[in-house]
Amino acid sequence: MTSGTSRRYYTVWTVGSSAPPRTPRRPSYVEGIAVTATHLPTAPARTPAPRPEAGARRRWLALAVLMLPVLLVSIDNTVLSFALPQISEALRPSGTQLLWIIDVYPLVLAGLLVPMGSFADRVGRRRLLLVGAVGFAAVSVVAAYAPSAGALVASRAALGFFGAMLMPSTLSLLRNVFTDRQERRLAIAIWASAFAGGAALGPIVGGFLLEHFWWGSVFLLAVPVLVVLLVLAPIFVPESRDPAPGRIDPLSIVLVMATMTPVVYGIKSLAKDGMSVLGVAGVVVGLVAGTSFVRRQLRRPDPMLDVRLFTRRAFSGAVLVNLLSVFSLVGFLFFVSQDVQLVLGLSPMQAGLALLPGLTVMVTAGLLVVRVVRRVRPAHVVAVALTCSATGYAIVALGGGGSGLWLLVVAFAVLSLGVGAAETVSNDLIVSSVPPEQAGAASAISETAYEGGSVLGTAVLGSILTASYHANVVVPAGVQDADAAAAAETLGGATQVAQTLPTAQSQALLDSAHAAFGSGVGVTSLIGLVLMLGAAVLALVTLRDARA
Repeated sequence: MTSGTSRRYYTVWTVGSSAPPRTPRRPSYVEGIAVTATHLPTAPARTPAPRPEAGARRRWLALAVLMLPVLLVSIDNTVLSFALPQISEALRPSGTQLLWIIDVYPLVLAGLLVPMGSFADRVGRRRLLLVGAVGFAAVSVVAAYAPSAGALVASRAALGFFGAMLMPSTLSLLRNVFTDRQERRLAIAIWASAFAGGAALGPIVGGFLLEHFWWGSVFLLAVPVLVVLLVLAPIFVPESRDPAPGRIDPLSIVLVMATMTPVVYGIKSLAKDGMSVLGVAGVVVGLVAGTSFVRRQLRRPDPMLDVRLFTRRAFSGAVLVNLLSVFSLVGFLFFVSQDVQLVLGLSPMQAGLALLPGLTVMVTAGLLVVRVVRRVRPAHVVAVALTCSATGYAIVALGGGGSGLWLLVVAFAVLSLGVGAAETVSNDLIVSSVPPEQAGAASAISETAYEGGSVLGTAVLGSILTASYHANVVVPAGVQDADAAAAAETLGGATQVAQTLPTAQSQALLDSAHAAFGSGVGVTSLIGLVLMLGAAVLALVTLRDARA
């Protein structure tokens, strides 16, 4: 090696060279030492300097800041669950409108996550995060004072639009902040626990707010959270973007929405009305649009979504596990939130606290599984987790849909154990099974799967429950047509109408409504049980070669 006088230069020869080149390359400066890349027969590898403790603290502070939008968006997915009775009383939505109030937010969110992820790569992920935070806070105020069911649906759609700006940044920013695999796995575990825990925390937060304020207060929760995000994100979260982003493709964005919306509409229609022209047409249109989207991505040199990622079996399996885990959680919350309030008679706050054990189990399972998956194959861990989710549905199904409070609490805790573990492992596999340069695309797909599971959980299980209730409820004679229609649409509608009837008619309507709802819960739970057992088998097959 040779050294200079004023600055030290180290010339390194690679293996197989007999002499140094005539003209050394321009030196590069690493940690204050100029290093010239040449050739050397033998050269020991440099050991990178350990990261300073201040850098480690900054990484975890960045994670804490990024948890705010994760918690907010996941809470917003389920916070309305316990507000459904009050919304039913205040806005008098139809059964279909009630489902759309829940579904339109994750539907728009899921459809725009990939386009917004591509846009974030171009303009900067932190920048889009901050823009989304401002828009989300403003629309939350509008939603809180929505005067009608239609206005609330529109507000929820706008929240989905700005929520799609918030989410693509979080996981891809984590991939850039945490370059060490072990640190990243723990960070993703915390991220996934916040996602799953936020979904379960939604009803608890909603219950507390509804105990003291009107139903619109559940939307105002977003404002203080986003104010904190807007202050701290520029300080602790570094900006990142793709140095060579692809072009914005408006047609691909249209095709994504043309895939999601008709499929969800078709599922709702088929669940409520049986085999109908509109239901079948919706599913067919969605499948055709989805096929066109995939073909377009394969033809483009810079696709908005690299669908070739799905040729990796572990990646595809992890995405499906992610989707089905959230499907089971949201589908369960849709009926349990109404059951504990409208059938068992708990206040919103009491109902929210009844789910607290499940929330604790979910977060704990997501963190502990990080240690387990080091020693046990991911396929086995995920299969056991999904079997736990199936067991939660089995507990309710064995109760015939008329489960008592403690049985519902236990069932939710068992289901949450599976969701917390499966979400953590699947998200880690999604991000780690692709090259670093494709982390943004993988993150967008992971979050799309989450939101898709949220949409389908309500669309499939919620629609089946609503259809079963509508088919079995018996409205007593003498009830006015408008009230009879409202009572036949939803359990919340029946509860409200019963308050205006004489005692005998009121009790007859409530008895019929509770029985019809319990029957629907039983059918829904059986379907959830079968789906989760199928998902466990799917995990064993698709993830069998995956390694943590």
